[in-house]
Amino acid sequence: MNNLSEPAGRVPEFLGLLKNLRYLSLSYMPFSGRVPPQLSNLSNLHYLDLSQYMYMPWVQNLHSTDISWLSNLPLRYLNLGNVNLSMAVDWAHTVNMVPSLKVLRLPYCSLTSANQSLPHLNLTNLVELSLSGIYRFINLHNPVESCWFWNLTSLQHLELSATYLYCQIPDAVGGMTSLRVLDFSFSDGRLDSMTTNMTNLCNLEVLDLSDSELNGSIIEILLPQCSANKLKELHFGDNNFAGVLPNWIGSRLSSLVVLELFGNQLTGHVPSEIGMLNNLLTLDISDNRLTGPVPFEVGMLNKLTDLNLAGNNLSGRITHELLDGLQSLTTIDISSNSIKIKVDREWLPPFRLEYAYFASCQMGPQFPTWLQSQDGILELDISSASIFDKLPEWFWTTFSNAWRLDISNNNISGTLSTNLKNMTSLESLFMNSNKITGPIPQLPIFLEEIDISKNFLSGPLPSNFGTQNLVYLSLASNDISGPIPESICKLVNLNILNLAGNLFEGEFPSCFEPRMIRILILHDNRLSGKFPSVFKTCTELGILDLTWNNFSGRLPIWIGNFTMLEVLKLSHNLFSGTIPTTITRLKLLSHLNLACNSLSGTLPRHLSNLSAMAGCKGLYYVIRNPISSNSPVLSEHSTHLNLSVISKGQERYYVKNQIYSINHLSGKIPIKIGAMRSLQSMDLSENNLCGEVPQSLTKLTYLGYLDLSYNNLTGTIPSGGQLDTLYLQNPFMYDGNVGLCGHPLHKNCSENSEPKHGDNKRDEHDSILMSFPFGLGTGYMFGLWVVFCVILFKKAWRIVYFRLFDKVHDKVHRVSAKVERMGWDGRGAVRKSNRLGARRWEANLLQSRRRWCVGEHARRGVHRPPPPHVLRHGLSIARDLGNSPGIFGCGREQERVDREEQKLGP
Repeated sequence: MNNLSEPAGRVPEFLGLLKNLRYLSLSYMPFSGRVPPQLSNLSNLHYLDLSQYMYMPWVQNLHSTDISWLSNLPLRYLNLGNVNLSMAVDWAHTVNMVPSLKVLRLPYCSLTSANQSLPHLNLTNLVELSLSGIYRFINLHNPVESCWFWNLTSLQHLELSATYLYCQIPDAVGGMTSLRVLDFSFSDGRLDSMTTNMTNLCNLEVLDLSDSELNGSIIEILLPQCSANKLKELHFGDNNFAGVLPNWIGSRLSSLVVLELFGNQLTGHVPSEIGMLNNLLTLDISDNRLTGPVPFEVGMLNKLTDLNLAGNNLSGRITHELLDGLQSLTTIDISSNSIKIKVDREWLPPFRLEYAYFASCQMGPQFPTWLQSQDGILELDISSASIFDKLPEWFWTTFSNAWRLDISNNNISGTLSTNLKNMTSLESLFMNSNKITGPIPQLPIFLEEIDISKNFLSGPLPSNFGTQNLVYLSLASNDISGPIPESICKLVNLNILNLAGNLFEGEFPSCFEPRMIRILILHDNRLSGKFPSVFKTCTELGILDLTWNNFSGRLPIWIGNFTMLEVLKLSHNLFSGTIPTTITRLKLLSHLNLACNSLSGTLPRHLSNLSAMAGCKGLYYVIRNPISSNSPVLSEHSTHLNLSVISKGQERYYVKNQIYSINHLSGKIPIKIGAMRSLQSMDLSENNLCGEVPQSLTKLTYLGYLDLSYNNLTGTIPSGGQLDTLYLQNPFMYDGNVGLCGHPLHKNCSENSEPKHGDNKRDEHDSILMSFPFGLGTGYMFGLWVVFCVILFKKAWRIVYFRLFDKVHDKVHRVSAKVERMGWDGRGAVRKSNRLGARRWEANLLQSRRRWCVGEHARRGVHRPPPPHVLRHGLSIARDLGNSPGIFGCGREQERVDREEQKLGP
């Protein structure tokens, strides 16, 4: 590309002095500013090309508000591609005054419309017209049938891609019999179903309607029906065409070279007549609803280079007899079907693949040996292919030139070869969910993505990773041990780091500073120390998961600086102190889990400031833990993540809007918590919260789970809204709060009587209370006098009564004398016995609480016993259940509990 621009970057005006100039091409030069009208002096100019690059954000493109100067030129070819003509409203009238034009290219010019009224068309020689726009940018916003060019019967090439034209494609298209190329692809307008009659377009070679949201049956499209059919390319991908593939596709369209029907709603079987398309190079019918086997006739397409059947419901077998006919094949994608590939172990394919995708097909149980001959492969995907075999040694040398390898979700065993570092072209490696063992060797120098999670790797991490280009690193669910080495600090480009479920110990490296990291997952390890201060620089964090470690100390105030944070999981650690109020600055936070720590103090008052939970994005609130389904972090990295959580007793992926907490939090539940309108799950159980349940909870219409059990909450339970439904799903949600009353509990709140009947009910209640002791006393006196009178007047009864009294007296006297002779202090023994019994009862209750705690963790999907501090916390709960002093207060006597634990012993 040359640079002939003036110092200001403008088109040189002296060009207008070259009056004999016939050919002028300034394409792709970094010009800016106005197109000089002096070019109108070039009276002999036949060819003018001022087109520019589409995307040059550092350059202000050429523009023109008036192109009337073009009418003075005898142009045959005009290309103003990417020149801004949005203000040139009379552009159509101007070009209509240049009757010599044969080629008019105005793509990406931001033309507002093409419905100008032209009483007389002068462009009778025009054979090529391009008015395409930039995808998702407004260009030509008017009804498609009102465009001025439909009567140009001389047109051979018509490009209208990425426009905002809408309504029905006119029948006038059927009369443009000279058309060779018709392109309506990527239409952002709402084109109606394709019912235009094109049966007479016998010269049509390319028909592109892809990604235009067209509806209707594929059979109803009236394609050219000529004895000498010239149609070579049919692009119907990414629409809503339905129906079955017609059987006549092989006979009527025998000249096809490209057939693209991907991303529609086609059903039925693939017709065997497709084998009659002898000239076919590309066949793409992926992402439909096709069923049945792959017809054997596909093997007759000996010129086929690209075959894509992925994302259907195809079944049956593909044998080497079928594949033997595809001798020109370079790309094959039959993934996401129920196809079994059945070939002889000694079979050698006639083709040399570059791109091979067999995900979710059955290729096993042995590792397919025929792949050894495909040493030119650049991308290979045999994930979920039912392979139960050892990884062959030739794997690392055969695919040494590959860019991307995916053998995940199989049962492949073996080790990572030391030859891995020699695969210098490799950028992405996915081997997760297999049975790979051994240590991690040095990695290829240009590797950017690696996932070897869910294997049996062991040993420490390498002291030198061998690459500094890693963007995604997942080693989760292995047996890697030792400290996290400082070599990880050299991975400055990391975007995702997942080391969860290993045996890492010690503190997190203080030199770790990848400023662009978005996801950091370290749960289920043995990491310790304070909350890593190095995270302070990771301001782009979207997910931070430190659960099930031994981190301790206070949560830092600067945690509120993670303005991009959407998921924060810190449960099952040893954090103490209060929850920083700065946590309410996390506007995007949609999942919070601080459960099973030693946090104390009150809940932050302004939790409702977490706007993602208030309806802007959605949230889970767990200060006992999922992430937003519309999360930008998850949507960007969804192919890399497998983050699960227990909610409602079931394991599920991170979803939006949850809060959990089992700690020592006190105080009241914030009144404005109902402002978190998108809250879906909240668990504040097993804290020391007091006060009433806020009425605003009834406004949480999306709430699907609530647990407030084992706190000190009092007052009337709010009724209505979602709370009544939640109680039916979880009838234990209010347990352990003896001060709660009202529906749905079977405990009435006498102080909450109806106001209009209050006085009458209170008087009635007072009269009942006054009459009870009077009636009791009267009955006692009456019964006593009846017995006294009977004994007074009936001598026989009087004698029996006094004899019985004498016998009882003598027996008590004898027992007392015997006890005194034995020297046994009865009252002291009773007190001692009572103390031992109480101690045994309390120890049994503690053991029961511990068993319950372990069982509760198992019920929630946690497959490891809770840490010791959780069991210690169980004693406090057990005391509360036993009505120990202080249960009705807003705080517990921790020192008393510690003394009792020491008395009980281990």
